[in-house]
Amino acid sequence: MIDYNLLLAVFAGIVVLLALILRFKVQAFIALLIASILVGILAGMPPLEIISTMKDGMGNTLGFVALVVGLGAMFGAILEHSGGAGALARYLIGKAGEKRTSWALTATGFLVAIPVFFDVAFIILVPLIYSLQRTTKKSLLLYGIPLLAGLAITHTFIPPTPGPVAVADILKADLGWVILFGFIVGLPTAIVCGPIFGKYIASKIHLDAPEADLPPAEETQLPSVGMIVTIIGIPIVLIVLNTLINSPLGESWGIPEGVSNWMQMIGHPFFALILANLIAWYFLGLKRGMASSTLQKITTKSMEPAGIIILLTGAGGVFKEMLINTGAGEMLANYFAEQGLPLLLFAFIVAALVRILQGSATVAMITAAGVTAPILSQVDGEMDKALLVIAIAAGSTILSHVNDSGFWLVSKYLGMTEQQTFKSFTTMTVILALVGFTLVSILSLLV
Repeated sequence: MIDYNLLLAVFAGIVVLLALILRFKVQAFIALLIASILVGILAGMPPLEIISTMKDGMGNTLGFVALVVGLGAMFGAILEHSGGAGALARYLIGKAGEKRTSWALTATGFLVAIPVFFDVAFIILVPLIYSLQRTTKKSLLLYGIPLLAGLAITHTFIPPTPGPVAVADILKADLGWVILFGFIVGLPTAIVCGPIFGKYIASKIHLDAPEADLPPAEETQLPSVGMIVTIIGIPIVLIVLNTLINSPLGESWGIPEGVSNWMQMIGHPFFALILANLIAWYFLGLKRGMASSTLQKITTKSMEPAGIIILLTGAGGVFKEMLINTGAGEMLANYFAEQGLPLLLFAFIVAALVRILQGSATVAMITAAGVTAPILSQVDGEMDKALLVIAIAAGSTILSHVNDSGFWLVSKYLGMTEQQTFKSFTTMTVILALVGFTLVSILSLLV
């Protein structure tokens, strides 16, 4: 049965959240906290219980997310400054050849965005697509769209990037399953909205790269590709192995209990990312002549963008906790069960609406996770939770437009007008979201 006062409280909280961000340009962190307090007040919670709920929501969320995002940011910074991202890109494109370059760029974006933030990775790799356009004289979009597709998909679908890590924590989903399903859904999605759509839109819009003003980096200055792939792969392999070994599937392999117990630590994201950082620190830093003081400055600087993501994620945890403690979550669960609206579709729609209204994919993911978390009684197991994370991720990518900083970043670096950016990049994000959600829906029928 619907409690309309409670429903009004939730609705008012979401409206105020969006109004603060969109109309009054309030930072999303404090906007989420204000919206959470409003929900508590309108729902009739005692004042001290509101404060206690905020403290619990923040603490419970940050215990996991702060460590993973912080370690991931440092890891990505070392990879960036060592030239590892550039080395990987040049290798993939060199092996692919000119005809398959767009496919190689999608793969490059897909791999590089695992440890490096979307905007940072794009800025690192954009000189590469400039060079390709100057050589082939084809439209810059033939190379730009596949690269952006790979970057966008990994940035929102695959941990340890902050968005899926935060959503997985709020929904208590296993990161190993999220990584597996992120790859399963992400790869075909990348093909559709990367090389296939890129080839189409390049035939409609011709863009030239800006004139070169600096010589390209010397290949001898870059680390080996094998080293980069190994270092990126270590935390991912360890996390996935831990999930498989300690799942019902792993039990059938006859692995000794002691091994599986140790694997729970070694394959935990905390340990896996600490190990990856130490390996990167030595092989990409000290061994290549980089001073310890320089490495310290690089990793410290990487904490600046990570800090706001950590706080924002914590505020999303507060919003989730408020919905649970007011009873709104249970009420919504019962309501949507009665209406027959699938939980995957509900989560996708919430993430998509927030993304379209306020622009940030991360805010959309965290808000959708906060609204969806109290309804998890409809979810049967770990694989279903992981699919829910990917459904939210898909919704959060849809329809990038003028309120998204990524829209302007892409427009500026590719030299496009707003209309051209809508026809190319915005359309690509719509395709990405719809194809991604379609694949998640199909998978949900099979697992």
